[in-house]
Amino acid sequence: MARQTVWKIGIALAISATLGACGTLRNLGSEASARPENYTNANNPNNIETDPNNTIWSIFRANKSESSVSVNKYLWSATLEVLNFLPIQSVDPFTGVIVTGYGTPPGGGRAYRATVLIDDPALDARSLNVALQTRGGRAVSKATSRAVEDAILSRARELRIADNKF
Repeated sequence: MARQTVWKIGIALAISATLGACGTLRNLGSEASARPENYTNANNPNNIETDPNNTIWSIFRANKSESSVSVNKYLWSATLEVLNFLPIQSVDPFTGVIVTGYGTPPGGGRAYRATVLIDDPALDARSLNVALQTRGGRAVSKATSRAVEDAILSRARELRIADNKF
């Protein structure tokens, strides 16, 4: 019987040592005041649940989202006019992205596809990024890409002059 008691005490000590190592016994019997007041969500670093400025009335305030980009209207219109032979796949005026499908330019024999990014409200060459591809998935030469960018920029300047805001 003494052996059974020793075994029981040994097993009880082993279990309590295992639970103590896991940290389970550390918080056993702790008061509720030891808990944090605000829990943070690792997926949401801004913790919108505990933001004091987040009320029911915040939906009526102007949303100043940083995900939108101001797009130059002349560059936008000129891009759509110059690349009008390409079928539009997607247009997002909030981020300034125009994605087209494959199309053949007038008088040309090769089909192209374009992705255009307008990322600045200025009528400037740095605001315009054009990426052209052929049907084989290869990028076109820099001279061809530069010619398309120049055509878009020239047309944008013409639209601005026609609008009498130069």
